[in-house]
Amino acid sequence: MATSDDFHAAVSIAELENEGRKLVTVDGTPIAVFAHEGDVRAVNNRCPHMGFPLVEGTVDDGILTCHWHHARFELSCGDTFDPWADDVATYPVEVRDGTVYVDPNPPREASPEEYWADRLETGLEENLRLVIAKSTIGLLDAGVDYREPVATTLAFGTRYRESGWGSGLTILGCLANVFDSLESEDRKRALYTGVRHVAADVAGEPPNFDQQSFSTDEVAFDRLKTWFRDCVEVRDADGAQRCLRTAVATGRSRSELAELVFAAATDHPYLSTGHVLDFANKAFETLEHAKSESETRAHTGTALASLIEPLVTADRSDERSSWRQPVDLVALLEDAYGGDVTETSGLEALAAGGTDELWTPPAGLQETLLGDDPEELVDALAEAVDAGAPTGALADEVVHAAATRVAQFGTANEFGDWNTVHHTFTYANAVREATRRTDAVELYRGVFDAALNVYLDRFLNTPPAPIPEPGEHDGGDTEAILADLLETFDVKGAVNEAGRLVSAYFDGGGDPAALKRTLGRGLLREDAGFHTVQNLEAAFRQFDRLEERRRALEERANESAVEDELDLERRRRVPLIATARYMAAHFPTRREADQTFTIAARLNRGEAIHEE
Repeated sequence: MATSDDFHAAVSIAELENEGRKLVTVDGTPIAVFAHEGDVRAVNNRCPHMGFPLVEGTVDDGILTCHWHHARFELSCGDTFDPWADDVATYPVEVRDGTVYVDPNPPREASPEEYWADRLETGLEENLRLVIAKSTIGLLDAGVDYREPVATTLAFGTRYRESGWGSGLTILGCLANVFDSLESEDRKRALYTGVRHVAADVAGEPPNFDQQSFSTDEVAFDRLKTWFRDCVEVRDADGAQRCLRTAVATGRSRSELAELVFAAATDHPYLSTGHVLDFANKAFETLEHAKSESETRAHTGTALASLIEPLVTADRSDERSSWRQPVDLVALLEDAYGGDVTETSGLEALAAGGTDELWTPPAGLQETLLGDDPEELVDALAEAVDAGAPTGALADEVVHAAATRVAQFGTANEFGDWNTVHHTFTYANAVREATRRTDAVELYRGVFDAALNVYLDRFLNTPPAPIPEPGEHDGGDTEAILADLLETFDVKGAVNEAGRLVSAYFDGGGDPAALKRTLGRGLLREDAGFHTVQNLEAAFRQFDRLEERRRALEERANESAVEDELDLERRRRVPLIATARYMAAHFPTRREADQTFTIAARLNRGEAIHEE
């Protein structure tokens, strides 16, 4: 029975002292009540770690120990000795007339938002996957905007990893980019996946120690840019960081910061198989997602400074034999650039006439990009720049060719070669996205580099896997097709079937948003690695861009649009066919991470994990 206050009768003190412990349910809450060392203590019966009944634990010397994973709790306050376990909730007790009374709903010091934000910090610091899962789910369930934990994770990952921006932060940025394309529950999976990868990347790493900006605001931007590139060129990380931090501290625009970084990232072709430029692009994109503290200049400086180490330690493709033999691709670039690969005078001369926003690619450009003549390819790109092709529009053509390489990847090749075409695709995607931030002439170099890598990948399309033409399939039940696609990911190596199903879905008039949700579901239930996450995000980005073009075409009511519409229909399928094939090649996995997520979700809902 309930008293007139907030306390409820729970158990007689005689019975409790006789048995030492008692499980009671008070106002719907399972509570373990203990008599220990002359005191009465009450805690939630569910171990916060994995839900084991704490009434079955051991109490000794003021410590309650759970028997399942040996999590230990200070009995009077519920605080854990073990950060991976979480604190257990405690309840006020009173003894009145031989009866123990418990208040099952005491006021809590922290709101759910504050509690889970604190636990997220612990999960990051200790690299605790289950804690990360529970905290990310808890934050989103509490109505916290996903940008808040993204900001927290970005700050942690850039400050405490001496080796700088890596795969974990890139995964975080990729999944933030596709967040709105996912089902509600998969949004929680996406946040959990991004955070846990950052925590794993940082674990065991020494922290980053910042260099300060110069004590002046009188350095012109062009000079600062030259200094920065020169420092990167000679692999001087400290000098480069001071230049970059000065650019941030003196209020340079986001466009100018992008020009600074992307100029250095393209001074040599295809740095570290494309990862350096992709990392740089993801840093800017993640800053756009991460609101709160990441909007400050100091945080922007730390995030961008994390790119220095990858820049100065990068492998340079102009030093690789594949770019020198049997065809000297670097020499072709030098002819186009008007000097060595760090120069841009030739590109500046070509672009001197300005850009034409109505520029359209000449007939046969895709065939040239996918052909086997690198000199013709470089000439075609140079002619496009001379004709006024904007960096973004020209990058669109190259990223489509790169996506085609993935979509037509021949499965007779070695498995590791999937990543060869993948790297080109994600690099080309990064170049395209970078053009949204700056119109710096240096990004033309990124377009050239991506195109030459498309050329180098040509043998991996020998013979090319066919991409079904629009209308080649009868379509059918689109919901059944999506179910079949998920089942395809349960079968190792069902690569061509995955591509066929995506094409059939389009032929059946299926909603692309539902297809993207399904692909996202397929990705996030797996122990997907860095490259698979990258691949899906790049595919979604490029598909969305093509969707924008398709909608624009629909507004044009003239006959000349008919052929363009058919070509666009072919194109818009390619990124999603490509990523479905790539995913199918890498799935299924053990799905360990999703098992942890499922356990965390059940614990947060109060469901039983331990069965008697």
